[in-house]
Amino acid sequence: MRKYFLIPLMIALFILCGLGSGRGALSKTWTIKMHYEMPNTAPLPVYGFHPWAKAVEEVTKGRVKVELYPSDTLFKTRTDVVEAIKSGLADVAFMYCFPFTPKFDLSEVVSLPFFTPNGEVGSRTAWALYQKFPEIQTQWKDVKLLSCWATDPYVLITTKKQIRRLEDFKGMKIRVTGGAANEMMKLLGGVPIACPMPESYVNLQKGVIDGMAAPGEAIAGFRFYELVKYYTMVGTTCTAHQLVMNQKTWNSLTPDIQEAIMSLSGENAAIRFGGHCFDGAWDVLGKKVKETGHEMIKYTPPKEELDQWVRVAGKPVWEQWVINMEKLGHKNARQIQEEGIRLVKHYSQGKTDTWRDLFKK
Repeated sequence: MRKYFLIPLMIALFILCGLGSGRGALSKTWTIKMHYEMPNTAPLPVYGFHPWAKAVEEVTKGRVKVELYPSDTLFKTRTDVVEAIKSGLADVAFMYCFPFTPKFDLSEVVSLPFFTPNGEVGSRTAWALYQKFPEIQTQWKDVKLLSCWATDPYVLITTKKQIRRLEDFKGMKIRVTGGAANEMMKLLGGVPIACPMPESYVNLQKGVIDGMAAPGEAIAGFRFYELVKYYTMVGTTCTAHQLVMNQKTWNSLTPDIQEAIMSLSGENAAIRFGGHCFDGAWDVLGKKVKETGHEMIKYTPPKEELDQWVRVAGKPVWEQWVINMEKLGHKNARQIQEEGIRLVKHYSQGKTDTWRDLFKK
C-alpha cells in the first residue's frame, strides 16, 4: 500500500524539480566581452558593433549583456585575435583573416582585385560561400563564426597626382593591405607599401607614401581626407572581416539564446557591417569633407581603361589564387571562386543597398 502511495509523490517531486530547473535556465544570464581594434568613433563601431550589441541585449530580453572593448584594449587584433578568442580573453571579437595566412585563405576569395562592386554584395557573397562549402567551414572549426563580411572595395586616394591611366601608377608608392593587393599593385606598375592603417596618416603627411588604397570607412575614421585630394573611384581589393565567438561561450548558451543571437548575425550582420558601415561610410565621408572644407577631386576611368586594369592586374591574380589554394590541398578552389563570381552577379542584380531599409541611421 505504501508503495502505491510513494509513486504519485515521486512523480510530483520530479515535475517540481523539472519546473525548477526550467526556471533556472530561463533566468540564467551571460556577460559577453566584445573586442575590436577600432576607436569607438569609427563608422564600424558606431553603425555596426554598438547597434549589434544593443540589439543582442534586446532580443535576449536582457539575458545577454555585451561589454565593449574598443581600440585593441584586450589584445592586438592583427596578431593575437585567434588565440585570444580560443583561450577566452574575449568572448566575441572582430577580426580580418589576411594576417593569418594560410589558415583562413579560402575566405579571402572575396578580397581579390576587382571582384566585388560594393560592400553589401561582397558581404552576402562571403556568408553564402561559408554556408555552402564545408572546406571553408572547416577552416573556422576552432571558433564559432557568427558572421563574415567584406569592406567596400578600396578606392585609390593620392596627395599630389590623380591616377587616371595605367601609366600613372609607375613608381608611385601606394599603401596596400598585403597579399593579393600587393600583387595587384605590382602588376599595375606601382610600388606596394605595407604599413598598419593607423600609421598611414603620418606616412601620407611625411611623403613616405604617395597615396593608398582605402575604403570610405577608413578614409573617414582615420581622417585621411585631411591629407589627400584626389580620389580615383575604382574599386580594387577589399578586406574580408569576421565576427568570431569563443566556442565554450557559445556552447554555454541555451538554444533559444543561440537562435536569438544568430537572428542578428549571419547574413543580417553581413549586410549591417558590410553594407551599412562600409558602403554607408561614403555618406559620412562626404559630410565630413564638406564640413571641414577639404577638397575631394573624384575621377572614374572609362570602361575601356578599367577593363585594361582588370586584364593586367585582376584576372592574373584570380588565377594565381586558385593555383596557390590548390597547392595547399584545396582541390575545389576553382569551384569556390567560380561560385563566388556567380554569387556576385546574383546579388548585384536589382537593389544592392538593402542596408538603407534594414538599418536606417
